[in-house]
Amino acid sequence: MLVPTKEGFDEIKYRDLYPKVRDYAGVVASLGVVKGDRLVILSENCVEWALVDWACQTLGVIVVPIYPTLPPDQAQYIVQDCGAKIAIAGDASQSKKLEGLAEVQVLQLKGEGSVSDLANKKSTPIDATAWEQGIDAIGPDDLATIIYTSGTTGLPKGAMLAHRGFVSLFAVIPKQFPVTEVDRFLCFLPMSHVFERTDGQLLPISIGATIIYSKSLMTLANDIQKGQPTVMLVVPRFLESMMDKILDGLKKQKPLQQKMFHWGLAQGSKRFRGEFAPLFWLTDKLVGDKIRARLGGKLRLFAAGGAALPAHVAEFYGAFRLPVLQGYGLTETYSGVCINHPDRNRYDTVGEVFEGVELNIAEDGEILFKGDARMVGYWNLPQETAQAIDADGWFHTGDIGEYKDGFLKITDRKKDLLVLGNGKNVAPQPIENKLRSSPYIQEAVVLGDGMEYCVALIVPNAEQVAAKFEGKDLGKLTENAEVKALIKSEIDRINKTLANFEMVKKHALLDKAFTIESGELTPTLKVKRKVVKERYGSLIEGLR
Repeated sequence: MLVPTKEGFDEIKYRDLYPKVRDYAGVVASLGVVKGDRLVILSENCVEWALVDWACQTLGVIVVPIYPTLPPDQAQYIVQDCGAKIAIAGDASQSKKLEGLAEVQVLQLKGEGSVSDLANKKSTPIDATAWEQGIDAIGPDDLATIIYTSGTTGLPKGAMLAHRGFVSLFAVIPKQFPVTEVDRFLCFLPMSHVFERTDGQLLPISIGATIIYSKSLMTLANDIQKGQPTVMLVVPRFLESMMDKILDGLKKQKPLQQKMFHWGLAQGSKRFRGEFAPLFWLTDKLVGDKIRARLGGKLRLFAAGGAALPAHVAEFYGAFRLPVLQGYGLTETYSGVCINHPDRNRYDTVGEVFEGVELNIAEDGEILFKGDARMVGYWNLPQETAQAIDADGWFHTGDIGEYKDGFLKITDRKKDLLVLGNGKNVAPQPIENKLRSSPYIQEAVVLGDGMEYCVALIVPNAEQVAAKFEGKDLGKLTENAEVKALIKSEIDRINKTLANFEMVKKHALLDKAFTIESGELTPTLKVKRKVVKERYGSLIEGLR
């Protein structure tokens, strides 16, 4: 593992990891928690987060991660709902979120007198023999963790994940997602999320790979340069943002350099599509090498999840030999249950299902899964568990999809289907994805329940719009006539690719982006449609 320092990275070798986890286990055990108890981790990413997690796994203590971005009321709800005895907070600001919870002991993760400080000083040693016997006593059906869902609707639910599911996935993932002990995984997505926790932390450890811990998002570019990852787990928004920065930087280059870039992009795109590109290896050397150098020069692939991957984004990176492998999974399925293979990458799908995972498409198009990589159920919610997992053991994802030629394609969310006043059913997500493919549209929410046509709330991409009208004082974007005309022209262009009943007939511009803090986005950056509809109810009514 590579741990960030002021100068670069310190290295923790595998031979040093075992005794280090044992020291952390000694601290955790000294807190009075035993097998089956719940321990909360509320912290930003760091290697100490992982060490506490692994220590708990050796003790049979159930880890409950909480997003560090959650406000106090939501953090406290999770702590109380899971019945945690101990909460380990990353810093004083996180500890403050849990003030008033008398039944929970809150400790600091780092600093003097903290969990990591006690572990490093070996202040609370644990008997090695007893510890190893305790590890052997943990069964595959014992709970490893409870991860609370993002909560796009209603209160979050705690998905109970047993050790069996993780072990079964790690046995088959490398067959579909070709990673080995020589790979270097960059850790920057939230470790509190199942995607990073499963595939960015536990998977690398299971195969003996290296984990590079990024210090923060502010230092991410430098960490990538110095760490030289070969694998990056990403969400599509990250790829879009990085692509936009590359293209924005290009505008400041000389005309010859701009022409060279577009030549390289055109040649790379042809090759990526399987077309004849005779000068690709020349342009790839002149242009592609520079793009890959920005990512450390060793990157082999991106694994993308959490949201739909726009086709133009996949094609952009593919043109520079940086394949984006789209996958799919939920908290309830231990993160990924399918992913594209580099040799069979159909980026308009979420790939092929992992060995041992059973897939079924219900009559209404809902995607169903079962197998070891399926949650045990929701914590203390038997009714919700019964609704999610049927009598035959199938987990109902709530996603609508198609399964053809061995590849799964997500088409929409079951609960998000719009029923227009004329009876037509409309899937909003594909329309929203097309709208967001415009460089001038940052966010789009398509609505239409009970209406005669589809409408949309649009958040303009302020940076791209400003670049379009460089030198002009646009004032408030949502009131500027030229900006309005630009967004309308983009919507009109996209409407031409849609069925008549799917077209966005009216729209409104929003003057601020959706955020986690405002309650419109989940911690995984999914739009809370219910919140948006309530918050902008009068504006939506005006579009009828």
